[in-house]
Amino acid sequence: MTEALVIVFVKNIKLGTVKTRLAKTIGDYGAFEVYSELVKITETATSKLSIDKRIYFSNAIVESKWGQHYKAVQDGEDLGERMLNAFKDGFEAGYKKIVLIGSDLPDINEDHIKKGIEALAQSEVVFGPAEDGGYYLIGLSKLIPEIFINKPWSQSNLLKETLQELQSLDQKVITLDTLNDIDTYEDLIASDFYKNNEKLQEKIQQLND
Repeated sequence: MTEALVIVFVKNIKLGTVKTRLAKTIGDYGAFEVYSELVKITETATSKLSIDKRIYFSNAIVESKWGQHYKAVQDGEDLGERMLNAFKDGFEAGYKKIVLIGSDLPDINEDHIKKGIEALAQSEVVFGPAEDGGYYLIGLSKLIPEIFINKPWSQSNLLKETLQELQSLDQKVITLDTLNDIDTYEDLIASDFYKNNEKLQEKIQQLND
């Protein structure tokens, strides 16, 4: 067991259930292809880290994915409760620094995750801000339940409200580089991830011809 832990939240890759906002423009099959590629990027970003990983699936554990790592199903009514329960499990297991990421970031790499863990040596909380006003990474060196309760999930003021609450609780926070996740067609076509992936472009073109 390592001192630090990386938690990855993954949606089960099923047609019609992933990247639903993106699917409105490029269809369910196109969104399926995009999300499948993003999950591969997340797997690559975490694969070289020599620390423990826990994979939390949205609906059902997929044994054929993510190697021999600890796997579970997310537990909770909303995203906040699901993240809170995952952090709670990690701290109860004895981990001292925990970083949680999603699986829809085209630009994430192992350095972002390492920096998140390193930041927890100087602060109780670390965030990787997303361009849409949320965050792609959250790290804690102790459980702070208030972060996850009554927050505007998927809204542009999520990180701002969370930071204000942490300030009122007198908790030290470090923020990392801002990255963009892919939720809309505009996000997709603006990303180097898409521009540099000719196979993905061809698949989406074929699906929408």
